[in-house]
Amino acid sequence: MRSGRVRDGLVLAALAFYAGPFFWQALTSLRPDAELLPLAHLWPNRLTLVHYDAVLRQSLVPRALLNSFGIALLSTGLALVLGVFAAYALARLPVPGRRVILLAMIAATAFPQIATVSPLYLLLRALGLRDTWLALILADASFTLPLVIWLLAGFIREIPRALEEAAAVDGADRLAVLRWVVLPLVAPGMASAGLLAFLFSWNEFLFAYSFTASEASRTVPVALALFPGVFEVPWGDIAAASLLASLPPIVIVVAFQRYLVRGLLAGALRE
Repeated sequence: MRSGRVRDGLVLAALAFYAGPFFWQALTSLRPDAELLPLAHLWPNRLTLVHYDAVLRQSLVPRALLNSFGIALLSTGLALVLGVFAAYALARLPVPGRRVILLAMIAATAFPQIATVSPLYLLLRALGLRDTWLALILADASFTLPLVIWLLAGFIREIPRALEEAAAVDGADRLAVLRWVVLPLVAPGMASAGLLAFLFSWNEFLFAYSFTASEASRTVPVALALFPGVFEVPWGDIAAASLLASLPPIVIVVAFQRYLVRGLLAGALRE
């Protein structure tokens, strides 16, 4: 009993240590400018929303949030649509060398992004896609697709073939089996893979910085890196902007936490 309490106390202490910077950022975003530098008190004398008002009214962060959400959502959808078909083919169809293909896809993800920026930039510029949503959607999906295929192929292999054979006996073709049998059973895995793809696209910086040139397609990480500050660093505004950029992933993770846990544990619970 006592050891359990000690363990719980250590977990809470580790959680407080991990979440400390986030709460400090939130407190900084609510602190008046006069109390930012020098930092006289740990807790401000009064709280203010002036930094949030400045970020929402006078900066480009709202447009960047819209860009990030749209690009992340579309790139995740593209990766899932292409990934589920490729994963089903590799898991169920007699594809020659499918293990080598899976290993090659996973090995491709080991290449650093910086090694692919130059050829991707030249390709997108030749196609006239620079500074567009489509450029970032294709770039992000190309990096997340191998992981999505690898995860979904593992989930599909765990589905008993007898279920698909029974549907085939009833007259269902491959697409019908995929739609009515495979997809409902692999939904937790798709939620897990989709969440990982969304978070990658939301936090991605290098592609977004290299392939964009204006606010039309600039995402939140780039907008935060280029946050204006001429004569001084607007710490309060930066803290408010970074907190606004952190809220959508947190809300999505909390909302889909049940499906994420089910998806990550599904392979371990099946026999």
